[in-house]
Amino acid sequence: MKRRIWTVLVTAVLTVLGLTSPVAHGRPAPEPGAAAEQVLTWTAGDDITRYTSAPATAVAGKATIVFENSEATGNTTAMPHTLTFDVSDPEYNNDVPLNILASPLDANGGRHTAEVTLTPGRYRYHCTIPGHGEMEGVLTVTDGGPGEDTTAPETSATVTGEKDGSGAYVGMATVTVTASDTGSGVDTIEYALGEGEFRPYTAPVMVHETGAHTVRYRATDRAGNTSAVKSVEFTVVAPPTGDTTAPETSAAVTGERNANGDYVGRAKVTVTAGDDDSGVERIEYSLDGGPYLAYTGPVTVDRPGRHTVAYRATDKAGNTSGAKQAAFTVVEGGGVPAPPCPEWDERPTVVVGTVDTGVPNRVTGNRCTINELIEDERDWASHALFRKHVREVTDDLSDEGVIDRRERKAVNKAAKRSGIGKPGQNQGYRDLFDGTRKSFDRWQHVGGGAFDLNDDGTITSSTAVPGMGMLWFPGRRYDDFSLRLQFRDDAPGTGRANSGVFVRFPYVHDHPEESRPEWVAIKYGHEVQILDRPDGDQYKTGSVYGFDRVGLGGAGVTEKGTWNEYEIRVVDQHYSVFRNGVLINEFDNVAGQEFSPPRADDPGTDGRRYASGHIGLQTHGTTDVISFRNIRIKEL
Repeated sequence: MKRRIWTVLVTAVLTVLGLTSPVAHGRPAPEPGAAAEQVLTWTAGDDITRYTSAPATAVAGKATIVFENSEATGNTTAMPHTLTFDVSDPEYNNDVPLNILASPLDANGGRHTAEVTLTPGRYRYHCTIPGHGEMEGVLTVTDGGPGEDTTAPETSATVTGEKDGSGAYVGMATVTVTASDTGSGVDTIEYALGEGEFRPYTAPVMVHETGAHTVRYRATDRAGNTSAVKSVEFTVVAPPTGDTTAPETSAAVTGERNANGDYVGRAKVTVTAGDDDSGVERIEYSLDGGPYLAYTGPVTVDRPGRHTVAYRATDKAGNTSGAKQAAFTVVEGGGVPAPPCPEWDERPTVVVGTVDTGVPNRVTGNRCTINELIEDERDWASHALFRKHVREVTDDLSDEGVIDRRERKAVNKAAKRSGIGKPGQNQGYRDLFDGTRKSFDRWQHVGGGAFDLNDDGTITSSTAVPGMGMLWFPGRRYDDFSLRLQFRDDAPGTGRANSGVFVRFPYVHDHPEESRPEWVAIKYGHEVQILDRPDGDQYKTGSVYGFDRVGLGGAGVTEKGTWNEYEIRVVDQHYSVFRNGVLINEFDNVAGQEFSPPRADDPGTDGRRYASGHIGLQTHGTTDVISFRNIRIKEL
């Protein structure tokens, strides 16, 4: 009885956490002898580190998935498990959103089935119950059955570490080996130091011994094909010696402050260190008496209260500076989220450009101020066009009783004096795509899929060209910026579109680490997600994909077919995401953060901390139909 109550409680908790789905409560497995094109069986027991049994390969087409977690398969504790196909990682197939929860005490006795259609490629499966993360594996699906794979894996290796002027690695070098196989999948990777024996490769190889080195490597797939041996050569030298002086350190605290000198909402602590001898090896900090951690970027503190940040630095000769401290107080911030207005301007009077009209900057009926409706920050094509816009706005405000005739005249006079739109005064948001063929042709498509220009000045992802790809703006890189655009979910049927906006990625062609141009943006830039689907991928609209999740409740979901205003603001390494004028996410792109769920060759935030980069729009597939319009950017 206790076991049954415990299982019911766990199942309820998993339901709240979103770990169950309609598929999870499947019907019992078919009786022996029942017809099935292909039956694939997983079993589980008491172990929370692996499935008791699981298939390694399958053939593309219809299949019956059987998942059994019962006393017959070794479960003696009534422990529930799930069998979940991961649909969040582009490296694997994501067309089967399988999610089965099984327990020996459920209505089916822990034995469930699901009918699916598999496509060629690889499916990652895992158990989503907290603490069971090691239960995972890969199912390789071929289009003609096992035994047809005759091609060995592709392999590559990179050497990283600090270099001296001659290109030698100081103190140590790290060799990272990667392998891929589009057939049966990679089974093992091996490496060898010099002429030594090959060993299993399980993690990057760190070489500390000084001198010249060669690391050889190879990989074998599940069909038994082994790649040719490749190698990388490098030299390791000892760090400089004779330095007995510790580094010099300092810290600066920045942020918005009130009259008492307290920081409102958050404070940012930036630590610097210098060493004229051997050089700085590492910087560490301790927040509020906690353990010292590696300092990789400014520390943001947003919890109200009194705080201290202690910091120190160590040079390459091992000298550590004495700890110093920065003390400060953070108080709670306030305010109401901004309405979806063209601009944000709460100055007390209406100011057009630099001309102060003296007219009170009142809040209008749609919660936007007069200044915000004037849109003097926009990059107007001509002075005449701007003045026409101001006349239309003031006429409407006069009809609504927001301003009187004298005030309307004063605002229009200021618009004339401002000169906005004249040559040399176009300093607002610049159009990257304004709906014309000329602006559309400035963009370039890479990878799968496509975007088409519509007659109404919008672009829509293709329903005929398959694959994942990106439309990107190669014309220039942007440093700090505010990017504004509008998107609309046009997915067919009851589905919801999966797309995203890529920012801060390097030039996509001839990249030294990634040959696929669309993957340069995926691996070395940040994707700000667009996805209002209630199930599937956990990263919803506003998420910084792979690093900072926004749930469906915080994504500001609108009905399909609705135009949404998106603003992505990037200043230094701080990302802010606004949807329809509401801040839905903030993300600090500090170093050391890993991509989640893990991806073997992903560089994490360490590979994404560029000070400038390009802009791109993702197409995810023929059913993830997304439209964009009015794409504009302002440099900050």
